[in-house]
Amino acid sequence: MRHMLALCLVLAAVPSFAELERSAADGFIVSHVFELKVARQAAYQALGHPELWWPSDHTLSGKAGNLSLDLRAGGCFCEEWDGGSVQHGTVLATMPGEMLRLSAALGPLQALAVTAVLTVQLEALDEGRTRATVTYRVSGDSSHSLSTIAPAVDRVIGEQFGRFARYASTGRSE
Repeated sequence: MRHMLALCLVLAAVPSFAELERSAADGFIVSHVFELKVARQAAYQALGHPELWWPSDHTLSGKAGNLSLDLRAGGCFCEEWDGGSVQHGTVLATMPGEMLRLSAALGPLQALAVTAVLTVQLEALDEGRTRATVTYRVSGDSSHSLSTIAPAVDRVIGEQFGRFARYASTGRSE
């Protein structure tokens, strides 16, 4: 029984679709689609709590509990801890229960001074389920050879939002 629960949690994290849509020296687009076992509004509310689903090893402080996301235009996707803080992104647009868009050059992309836009689109399915489409568009100077890091970014976005999908669907990120 315990193994079956673990298998179900793993399968809930697997995107039904993942694609590195475009990859070039000056940018890339990644897209992941997840089916959640909750209605759109509940999925949207879960997005607003990255401290509960974002992986701690993808933070500067080493602790996801230091993250916050203010779900309004101009709101901060921030991390604060004793001795430091970082603005990971800024909310560009929000439509509760439908869409969240951030300007967010995440992780090492921030130091490259690229433009990066992360959009989470929520679509109602039958029986209180939701399809979450996560699209991350990154563009910058071709001297950065962004195509070389695109597969790693694609993998990390899949991991991060796989955890979101699990958390939204089950209340647990792992």
